[in-house]
Amino acid sequence: MELSVVVLLVSFVVLLLMHVPISISIGLATLFAMLFTIDFMPAVTTIAQRIASGVDSFALLAIPFFILSGLLMGRGGIAHRLIEFAKVCIGMVPGGLAFVNVISCTLFGAISGSSVAATSAVGGFMIPAMEKEGYDRNFNAAITVTSSTTGLLIPPSNILIIYSLASGGVSIAALFVAGYLPGLLVAASLMMVCAVYAKIKGFPVGKRPTFREFAKRSLDAIPSLMLVVIIIGGIIAGFFTATEASVVAVLYALVLSVFVYKEVKIADLPDILLKSVETTSIVMLLIGTSTALSWMLSYESIPQAISSALMGLSDNPFIILLTINLILLCVGIFMDMTPAVLIFTPIFLPVAIQLGMSPLHFGIMMVLNLCIGLCTPPVGSVLFVGCSIARTSIAALIRPLMPMYLAMLVALLLITYIPSITESLPIFFGLYEK
Repeated sequence: MELSVVVLLVSFVVLLLMHVPISISIGLATLFAMLFTIDFMPAVTTIAQRIASGVDSFALLAIPFFILSGLLMGRGGIAHRLIEFAKVCIGMVPGGLAFVNVISCTLFGAISGSSVAATSAVGGFMIPAMEKEGYDRNFNAAITVTSSTTGLLIPPSNILIIYSLASGGVSIAALFVAGYLPGLLVAASLMMVCAVYAKIKGFPVGKRPTFREFAKRSLDAIPSLMLVVIIIGGIIAGFFTATEASVVAVLYALVLSVFVYKEVKIADLPDILLKSVETTSIVMLLIGTSTALSWMLSYESIPQAISSALMGLSDNPFIILLTINLILLCVGIFMDMTPAVLIFTPIFLPVAIQLGMSPLHFGIMMVLNLCIGLCTPPVGSVLFVGCSIARTSIAALIRPLMPMYLAMLVALLLITYIPSITESLPIFFGLYEK
């Protein structure tokens, strides 16, 4: 192994252990590694150029707008209305509130584009409500944490936009549509776990709603659900691109939150705009430094070396894909999604293509791997938010999380080895050709 790569890995780990923010850790580790290859000033200049080029993309303009629309929807009372809608749809079956939790997190995660927002907004209401009805608090937190990640597969999803950039231009529209069936498959897998728990634990049954209640809750939720219909429908119909769709999402979320639901006041907008700028700055810095690191790895021919090693590992595509999945699962446990996608896509995508896997299929598989990492210690951001809301510890959540991890892994294997789960919808809508 090249000395520069050793320096890169050691310095990155040391900086993380010193609690240096991950974007700064990536940038400094890349600089230290490059100093063993070229002189100081050329190294600094190269990193600055790569960071600037990494964020110089029209497609990335969608990210700040989707972040802003997600914040508007999060403040706009959307979560409560989606929960009430889910309750009248399925709350009357045994363990109904657990199903409601999964559906609400899936819907809100898809609308807001943020798993952390889904955990916070839905969990803040559902976790205490379920506990009041006799559900175990740790189970409540575990199902909220895992089901919140499905929103990263179902559009609009910022991480799919970042994968499009890292993969060299896979259609964002195709990725958005490709995420639907895998996201719903993960949600269905988690609901099966809830069904088993309901039978074993004897979870309570909710009351059956009247037709009037059903109609009222449905009408309340329809404006929120229409956001996804407008965005994806507009992209499929060719009315606007994914970047333009993000602006439409902001306008729709603004009208809905301020003028229809009236949960957001005009005076709240400066604070929402400030938070969207802060979040966007963090994401863009991660993208820039990760792009510099990815370039440095390519300069040292690391992707080619790993590709050759994987292809030499076995002649069986099943084994190679399983190995890639295991590596990505480990990466997701210790690294944030954005740098993981930007760094490891150039490394593993060529291998996947050699095995006959499409870039579209690989992207969804990769994102699901990293979604599982959001629910695992030691750096799972969604897990920490869930523990905070439920006022419990990570250790207490591990046991109820285990069957949910298993359900997500089963869904991952199905998505990995059955390409049609990912590719059928984009092909049907004419967004992708094999």
